[in-house]
Amino acid sequence: MNLSTKQKQYLKGLAHHLKPVVLMGANGLTEAVLAEIDLALNHHELIKVKIASEDRETKKLIIDAIVRETKAEQVQTIGKVLVLYRVSEERKIELPRK
Repeated sequence: MNLSTKQKQYLKGLAHHLKPVVLMGANGLTEAVLAEIDLALNHHELIKVKIASEDRETKKLIIDAIVRETKAEQVQTIGKVLVLYRVSEERKIELPRK
């Protein structure tokens, strides 16, 4: 699923007030962290993940791995916070048309 610019803007607005639901620790991206992100996406559809990495390249690799493994869409990255969206079976968020 590819999000249009209009849809990303809509999701950014919804995510603005959210707090990160998954905080990645010093251990980096583990199976447990991926499982927690997957669970949070199933429950909320739109989440924030805080990534504990100072290095830009490492952070980019971690974000790419999260997106690939969870099959979610990257909505936005601001600093160490990643906003992810993935449609759940219950469809909690209605996106505007493309």
